[in-house]
Amino acid sequence: MTTLTFVRGDITQQAVDAVVNAANSSLLGGGGVDGAIHRAGGPEILSACRDLRASHYGKGLPTGRAVATMAGRLPARWVIHTVGPVFSQDEDRSGLLASCHRESLCVADELGARTVAFPAISTGIYRWPLDDAARIAVEAVRTADTAVEEVRFVLFDEAAYEAFTAQAR
Repeated sequence: MTTLTFVRGDITQQAVDAVVNAANSSLLGGGGVDGAIHRAGGPEILSACRDLRASHYGKGLPTGRAVATMAGRLPARWVIHTVGPVFSQDEDRSGLLASCHRESLCVADELGARTVAFPAISTGIYRWPLDDAARIAVEAVRTADTAVEEVRFVLFDEAAYEAFTAQAR
């Protein structure tokens, strides 16, 4: 059974097997979590992402999918990049957000990762409401068929931490 833990902190400082990057489809870095992971991990991550774009993901990584690279200078062994959906009032994209979590855990299983740290995917520039994102994320992880022993949700601020821990009750 997977243990869920919740911490307020910086995902780039987590000593886990894999950290999940809330990437954009280009895989070439950006703002928020994506930018922080690329900056802290160093140029090796960007180089690996460029290789992925040149080989398998010429049009970018599709929303809801996940792929791994090495973690460069991060204390983790791998970075699992996943592309969250942009929130929409007009279209239910919750399945894609859940898929980000399930697909990331599938990649973690393929790698043999036992500890995985997730950020609050899609809650930044993609504007997903925190309470709803937390509900979807926690449910997706709880119901996933995975060998991962610990999923750690690493929340950057108090509001995200409160939203996610409320789902654990």
